[in-house]
Amino acid sequence: MKNRLFLNKVILGLSTISAIIGIAFLFWILITLTYKGISSLHVSTFTKDLVEGGIRNLIIGQFTMALLASAVATPLGMMAGIYLREYAPNTKFSSVVRNLSDVMMSAPSIVIGVFVFVLFVAPFGSYNGWAGIIALTIMMMPIIISTTDSMLSLVPKELREAGIALGGSKHKIILQIVIKAAKVGITTGILLSFARIIGETAPLLFTSANNQFFTMDLSGQFPSLTVSIYNLATYPDNASRELAWAASFILTAIVLFINLIGRYIIRNKEK
Repeated sequence: MKNRLFLNKVILGLSTISAIIGIAFLFWILITLTYKGISSLHVSTFTKDLVEGGIRNLIIGQFTMALLASAVATPLGMMAGIYLREYAPNTKFSSVVRNLSDVMMSAPSIVIGVFVFVLFVAPFGSYNGWAGIIALTIMMMPIIISTTDSMLSLVPKELREAGIALGGSKHKIILQIVIKAAKVGITTGILLSFARIIGETAPLLFTSANNQFFTMDLSGQFPSLTVSIYNLATYPDNASRELAWAASFILTAIVLFINLIGRYIIRNKEK
């Protein structure tokens, strides 16, 4: 008995130390990023484009690709999740799709970037914003599929049976009862998937690349905040590195804000 208690205390102590080390590194990164990022921020950072020493076109470009990817991935992912849970919950096909979705969620983003590059960049001979949107869509869909499937599984079957008893058709029961009951969880999943793609760099390096000028032409190289951070950090001059710190701080703040919204929604749902 004493040996078991001693072993429990040792493991608890090691776990606590590991947690403290992890949190310490996290705070170290955040404090350094905040200090260097804020000190590098200026009004011109938000009012000028990259060619003029600002990041206005980069923020607009990053959000444009992420929002368009969300506009495609959200309905497709939700429909796939609804099909898996409501129309084919226990078939071999649904099991295969779920497993593939789980694999895609853990797939390295750079692999997705190379895949899209081969299909949508190399044949056309130039980087383009559409390829970047496709890459982000592929990354976003598995998360939405899995979230929708999981949230719908938590809806009590009695709600479905009540809808059937009232004479409702299957699609009306799904749209008006089941999805409404799971809308908070599904919305949270969409927000978290958006937070993931808004900070991705690797797939955009192979697809949309970057553009120093403001443009909304998705058929050519498209401005990207994450790719610009990668490029600016490698430049030798101090001005570029300071701009990279400012862009990194802004991107971190955006991702953190979106994640906090998602956590807030989950907490309110639990209450």
